[in-house]
Amino acid sequence: MNESDSSPQIGQVVYIHKGRDAGQYAIVIQRMDDKFVLIADGDKRKFDRPKKKNIQHLQCYDYINEEVRRSMLETGRVTNGKLRWALGKFVEEVLEVLEKGDGFDGERRCH
Repeated sequence: MNESDSSPQIGQVVYIHKGRDAGQYAIVIQRMDDKFVLIADGDKRKFDRPKKKNIQHLQCYDYINEEVRRSMLETGRVTNGKLRWALGKFVEEVLEVLEKGDGFDGERRCH
């Protein structure tokens, strides 16, 4: 990945550590500044009502869904169905690998 590792990118999957949504996964849909991002999951947090989150309360995965990223960059929008699909794909491809103990090195904290 050629993106900066210092902050989350649009389309990147994150795990929420603190707040009402703690324990859930979401996707970054917009960077506000160096400290805050907007996240949505397409289910509880819809695209039209994203959650503003401090990046210190998130754990970033080195996984960016290119379809979500491309849709956001081209049109400025993404469907809630696409967000749900992207999170489902992430769970299938990445989390199952982590549970099996295979080497996925993409887990890191956002700073």
